Amino acid sequence: MLESIKRLSFKHKNNKFKYYLSSYLRMLTPGWVYQCQLPSWLKRLDNYDKAYIRQRVDYYNKLSGAPVQLDNATPLSGLKWPKKLKAYHFDTLEVGMYFPLNKLVCYRFGDVTQVPEQPSLVKSRPIKGDNTNAVVLKINKSRHFLFVNDPLPFNKKEAIMIGRFNINQEHRAAFMEQYFHHPLCDIGDVSTRKLYPQWQKPRLTIDEHLNYKFILCLEGNDVASNLKWVMSSNSLAVMPEPTYETWFMEGTLIPNYHYVAIKADYSDLEERLMYYMTHEKEAEAIVQHAHDFVKPFMNNQQEKLISLLVMQKYLVQTGQGKVAGK
Repeated sequence: MLESIKRLSFKHKNNKFKYYLSSYLRMLTPGWVYQCQLPSWLKRLDNYDKAYIRQRVDYYNKLSGAPVQLDNATPLSGLKWPKKLKAYHFDTLEVGMYFPLNKLVCYRFGDVTQVPEQPSLVKSRPIKGDNTNAVVLKINKSRHFLFVNDPLPFNKKEAIMIGRFNINQEHRAAFMEQYFHHPLCDIGDVSTRKLYPQWQKPRLTIDEHLNYKFILCLEGNDVASNLKWVMSSNSLAVMPEPTYETWFMEGTLIPNYHYVAIKADYSDLEERLMYYMTHEKEAEAIVQHAHDFVKPFMNNQQEKLISLLVMQKYLVQTGQGKVAGK
């Protein structure tokens, strides 16, 4: 019973009813209503730092040179009324509705860990190697893009690393094996599958996490989904260097500047925690750097403009001509 109440009591949680209501209403709205607004949206570029905007667009969409012909593509209209992965369809169409719905796209929804063979819209992609064909959009944002207002300063938090996550991957199980009983850690498995009953612990709300100086951010199938809200808090994100990235541009994060970096085998965790417990000014500097990194992502108007420009570039680079406003 207590567990159920906790799940419903998250203060820091996106309103899913509002999200789905607005998404379905968008589906019912004729595409021309949005397409007429595209030119005015693109003119807003003059209100922002153009170099910064272009840098973001080119980071998400690395396609360049001669246009590429798509094979087995789907018209944007084909993304309507999904039966599964609804948030992925809704978020893609939130941008796509501003363009003619007969425009073709390839997409790969879900936790993408490999680069598609042809230019495709994705939520996530590997950081290393040639990831040009993985064009990142702000997809599944209701789950992933959550930020918090944390009133508790770092120096008032408890000197423990907190962590609650589902253990569905070997690397997470390896971490738990090493540190479940460590005195500096309060970590536990909250998976309903209960594959590891010896590591089961009750779920915690985000507010409960914010009582601690350090919060574990371990990648799962792709990125660590809690990283965004942790970096907006006054706690420190603790993690190895990321191997996957999303719209949050995890590949641009600087170790020990935006987060506390630990080795890929986790062997130096205690050393890194102890260091920042005894070097509080450095810890607080990382908190501030994390806040500075997060801040642009909280500008909804700018984020929408960047999304539209990413989609526009995708259509142009896939040989579908210059779209409105280009």
